[in-house]
Parts: sequence; structure tokens; C-alpha cells
Amino acid sequence: MDGKRVLPGRCRSVLAAVFLLAARYTTMIYFDNAATSWPKPPEVTQAMVRFLDVVGANPGRSGHRLSVEASRIVYAAREAVSELFNAPDPLRVVFTHNVTEALNLALRGLLRSGDHIITSSIEHNSVMRPLRALEREGVGVTVVQCSPEGFLDPSGIAAAIRPDTVMIALNHASNVMGTLLPVAEVGRIARQRGLLFLVDVAQTAGAYPVDVQAASIDLLGFTGHKALYGPTGTGGLIIGERVDQTRLQPLKRGGTGSHSEMEEQPGFLPDIYESGTPNTVGLAGLEAGIHWVLNKGVGAIRNHEITLTRSLIAGLSEIPGITVYGGLDAARQTSTVSFNVTGIEPSEVGLRLDEEHSIMCRVGLHCAPAAHRTIGTFPTGTVRFGLGAFNTRQEIDAALAAVRQLARETQ
Repeated sequence: MDGKRVLPGRCRSVLAAVFLLAARYTTMIYFDNAATSWPKPPEVTQAMVRFLDVVGANPGRSGHRLSVEASRIVYAAREAVSELFNAPDPLRVVFTHNVTEALNLALRGLLRSGDHIITSSIEHNSVMRPLRALEREGVGVTVVQCSPEGFLDPSGIAAAIRPDTVMIALNHASNVMGTLLPVAEVGRIARQRGLLFLVDVAQTAGAYPVDVQAASIDLLGFTGHKALYGPTGTGGLIIGERVDQTRLQPLKRGGTGSHSEMEEQPGFLPDIYESGTPNTVGLAGLEAGIHWVLNKGVGAIRNHEITLTRSLIAGLSEIPGITVYGGLDAARQTSTVSFNVTGIEPSEVGLRLDEEHSIMCRVGLHCAPAAHRTIGTFPTGTVRFGLGAFNTRQEIDAALAAVRQLARETQ
């Protein structure tokens, strides 16, 4: 080999990981937590490695000790989800690959031609696309307009209710500008009118208190890879007691490990909605991520992010040529902040922030064109900073300096 030492593939992988971590703790600023949180707590990695190294078996499919341990890990994840959201029955936690699958299960599983559903004008495409498809199949869809800041008046929801309305579906917070929607108030309206209430907590789970009982939530879709600090490929749907399980049809059918003598899908929770081998290694990581959040305290994480968000909004608002979207009130939103630089396309801003300042963010429409139409940024979109529990005030200051430099060039 000409006297050169060649490192084995595993060593090269370890070195690459070391370099990435070194970059994270020196110059890189990661502001894309609204898409996927990073870094993950070390407990998450440890739980996933332990599963692969020590367990590795298929849960619920065999009776040997490794399969039993895998089943225990899956159930522990259900219990962690139940604890976080104050859901009374872990067996009513159905795991999916992400919140999109969970929302599709709720929408496509329950709505039929002739039904009517109400939603808001700042929903993610994980709600809007299934609803538009269902609309073509005879489901009535009413989109209640939010304010240009992204706020929703609950009275608009109440006014949209019709005799054929069966469900209200809302995100808890916008993934574009972080605006919080009044889910508790809407939940009371839904309960008073006998309607099902579906809430997408992709942006709030782990970063803002969510209580399915206090907010009268019947169906809660969550994802594991954002503020729950778990891995991608994890998520789920909590199914409340008011949901008619005979009406909620599965998206898929197949092996569950239970009642294998039958060629019909089992009719009990959670098996009826969990066909196929689960992402057990991912659920091990999810359970660890949720417990990390619980140990830190959702309230403490929320307070940290409010402090950072308030500083970010104030700093951006002081820069000439910068437009910040939303209510500009850190207490009424998550730690997601969208803005634009006058005279520079969002795509160019994002590229330059990455290449010149090592700031990772997201640009464009963020899979939520309805929200951008609401706030007036369609079709170009915005630059989005998504903060997380690991971000610092020093990173906020560095990012503000970078944006200030870019904006100065347009003056």
C-alpha cells in the first residue's frame, strides 16, 4: 500500500463522527430543530446501541428472552408517551413511522363521504394533502382563516360547525412562524358539540405542555424526531376513549404477532393499527428521548426557549431590511421564527448562512403553503430559524450578527 496506513471502515466512520461533533461545538450553529432536532441527548444513542448490541430481536413474535425484552422496550415507550401527554392508557398509544402517518390514520381512517371537517389556514401538508384527497372523495372541508400573524379565533371554528361536521383538526403550533393555536378552547367547543378533536403536536411535543385530558383531545398525532429528541422514523397516534374503534379503519393490515391463526386483522388496540415489524431500535431511542425531556422538565425547556426566542425576535426586528413574521411574542409561540431579508431570496440567505457563517437553517415553504398564503409569503417562503434545548444565547448573538451583515449589503 505504498507505506500508507489505511484505516478500517469503522475507524473512518468514528473519525467522521468526531469531526462532526467537533464542528458542532466550535463553529456550527444548528437552527433547524423545527425539522429535526440535533444533537440528540447521549442517552438516546446509548439506548439504541444497547438494543442493537444486546437485544436485537423482534417484539411479540417469539417467546424467547430477547423477544420478550424487545416487547418490554416497546411497552416502555408507550408508557413514556402516556406519561408525557397525560394519556390514561398506554395501549391506546399506536406507533407509526412519523406524525404524517399518524394523521393519515386519523383522517383517512375516520372520515367518509358526506362527513364534514374543520381545520385552519396554517396547517402543514401532512393535514392539508390528506384532506384535499378526501375532499375529492366527498368529504366536506372548511378552512377557517387565521390572522396574518397566524392566530386563530376559536369563534371562527364554532361558526363553521355544520350538522354534518364530525371532526375538527388543528396543529398545536405553526411550523412556519411558531404561532400557538388555542387548542384547549377549541377542545371545549368540540366536546360541547359532540365532535372529535384531532391535534397535530409535531411542533410542541416536548417543548410545550400538552395534556390530552385537560385540552379535550380525542386524537393526538406526534413525532419523535423533533422536540422529543428521539430518532427519525418514530411517531404515533394517541386514540382517546371517545373514538369509535369500529369506525377507525387501519391504513394497512398484516402481521402483528397476535392471533396468528386468523387471516383477519385483530380488532384490539394497539395491534389493529400496528401491522408489520416495528422500528424497535427507534422506539428504544424515543423512550430515552422522552425521559430526557421529562427529567429536564418541559417547563424548564419551554422557559429556556422563550428566553432565546425573545432575544432572537428582538434582535431581528431591530435590523433594517428584515421582516419577521408571526405575533412577535415569544410567550405565544414556539421557538420557531421566520423572517426575510429585503432584496435577497430566502434560498440565497440560507445558502450564505451555511457557507459563510456555518448556520444551519431551513428556507422555502416548509411543506406548509397554506400557512405562507396566510402570512403573505407565498410562493417564495421564508428563512426559518428553529431553536431547541441545546441552543445558546451566544449562538443567537452570532446568528444576529450574520443576518445583520447580510442585510447591510442590501442597503
